[in-house]
Amino acid sequence: MWALGYLLVAVGFAVCLYFGLRRPVRAFLKFRGAMVVTCPETAQPAGVKVDARRAALSGGREVPDFSLTSCSRWPERQECGRQCLKQIEAAPEDCLVRSILDRWYQGKDCVFCGKPLGEINWEQRKPALLAPDGRSMEWAQVLPENLPAVLAAGRAVCWTCHVTETFRRQHPELVVDRNFRQAGP
Repeated sequence: MWALGYLLVAVGFAVCLYFGLRRPVRAFLKFRGAMVVTCPETAQPAGVKVDARRAALSGGREVPDFSLTSCSRWPERQECGRQCLKQIEAAPEDCLVRSILDRWYQGKDCVFCGKPLGEINWEQRKPALLAPDGRSMEWAQVLPENLPAVLAAGRAVCWTCHVTETFRRQHPELVVDRNFRQAGP
């Protein structure tokens, strides 16, 4: 009988916890990560990060309270009016770097092997890009404020080809290229 009582209390607690934390967790996930906005002062891309923890703590509200923790235009312009926050408030998914990259990779094939990239797994086999200078690079090497220009000039590379091309570039003495001809008449 006591076990049933404890079970009911635990289930009740879990339900309250779920409904109590649902909005804050969603707010945190929505606003975490690097973002790209158009700076209202310069009309140029700027890389920003939102205080996702603050957004989560105010996540019980319909419109969460959030602020910037960093901007690529700081410290020179740290006292700006933060008008870019309106862009993030209106469409946070459109500003999030990960979402921008997901949309960019949709329907693309690897420039080296020609295989479709499909759905992107950002935790493990992250795709890369072929820069205009011909080298394969990871997205961590791209500053968010440079993202629009890089996307315009870059080409999609799958994880396997990125690892292969990076090894080829870093250790050319260990790579042997062979041209295999198909057997036939």
